[in-house]
Amino acid sequence: MRTIIALAVLAALLSAISISPTFAEKQQSVTETIPIDDTLAIEKTTLTMNIPSNNKLPFGAVWGKIDNAAAEYPVIIQIYKGKDAYHFAQTNVNADGSYEYRFRVLDSNSDRTIKIFEGDYTVKIFKVVNVPSIFKSA
Repeated sequence: MRTIIALAVLAALLSAISISPTFAEKQQSVTETIPIDDTLAIEKTTLTMNIPSNNKLPFGAVWGKIDNAAAEYPVIIQIYKGKDAYHFAQTNVNADGSYEYRFRVLDSNSDRTIKIFEGDYTVKIFKVVNVPSIFKSA
């Protein structure tokens, strides 16, 4: 019971202090913490990305910084168009907890431009974090 209460408090704290990734401007996001064991948890951040039809930029990006990042675990990024999987990727976490993933939004070939991304998408970002020792069960 004590472990469950500690994990609930941890989830609330991590949700309140997590830094969400951005796409050109600050987006609303929801972060939940999923315990793996007494030492690790997964932070799952879900947000909406919109690529306007008049977009002229060739690349998009997901970036952020992880507090208490677990060593040697990449960040997993899943992008959905509606309920359909659209683009999945992973990127490494730097020593300072930062990460960045860039992806092509437009493909320009000769006189032709192909819109790879356009419209609304749901982005899910999975980060493995260390559980602070004050929340570990005795």
